[in-house]
Amino acid sequence: MVSKALQSMGKVGDYEIRLLRVFKTVVECGGFSAAEVELNISRSTISVHMSNLEARLKLKLCQRGRSGFALTEEGLTIYNATRQLFSRLAEFRSTVNALHQHMTGEVRILTSDTISLDERCGLEDVLAEFAALAPDVYISFDTAPMGEIERRVINGEADVGFIPHHRDIEGLDFLLMYKDKSLLYCGDRHPLFHEQDEQRLNESLKECKLVHAGVLTSSEASMQLAEMNKAAEAYYYETRATMILSGVYVGFLAERFALQWVERGRMRALLPETRFYNLQVAAISRRSGPLNKPRDLFMELLTRHIEALD
Repeated sequence: MVSKALQSMGKVGDYEIRLLRVFKTVVECGGFSAAEVELNISRSTISVHMSNLEARLKLKLCQRGRSGFALTEEGLTIYNATRQLFSRLAEFRSTVNALHQHMTGEVRILTSDTISLDERCGLEDVLAEFAALAPDVYISFDTAPMGEIERRVINGEADVGFIPHHRDIEGLDFLLMYKDKSLLYCGDRHPLFHEQDEQRLNESLKECKLVHAGVLTSSEASMQLAEMNKAAEAYYYETRATMILSGVYVGFLAERFALQWVERGRMRALLPETRFYNLQVAAISRRSGPLNKPRDLFMELLTRHIEALD
């Protein structure tokens, strides 16, 4: 009967584990009243959890009422099975912790442009936690253009990459992190720096020399660049910013990155209400391939950090 009940329960997830934990505590406390203190929830909430568990199992687990609390025969069997389950879970956690403590090898990380220093990415915290859990793992951390990062992760030459999310690629897992807004900028030496008339700006921008990243990062970006005079190429923000500051070129930069020059009066956003596009930043890792414990630990810590920010 219990076997059939477990089959009817279907997959055991966090919710079912929580119900079983309440049930186990109630049994070990000898009833609902004593379990209130242990679980720090009300008696009525405990009753709801117990009823939900019985409904999930399709079994009567206990008798409760004026005569007191008592397990049914099925309830005793489920209690013993629950103890075994939590014991196995504890063993699993210990095994995982032991693997982390004795983990060796290498994790190879590549990042595109200024992502690594963005506080929304939280890489400094993730790296600190990773180093504490896996002190013997060698970390290789470098920058590369977006296309190279994709290729090296797919080919197994890198473990984790941080890039603008512009497409889904078969064989890669994507962890979406945050969005960046890119605006069109000119430097204080550019003829359009003091121009305020929108019509003249729009007309002039068709002829202005544009420095661009040299890759198509999104459909939004492609639409913005479609009718512009693409006259130079600079993938990295730093080199693109230098070309914009020369006064010869206009170009798109992440708003947060360009702010340092805007605040000093060295750059200005042109038509920010219409000349912009958004980029979603993502962490990528290879979906298949050999077991890679350092990479999996790093991605686990990164995922936890990103979820905590939501």
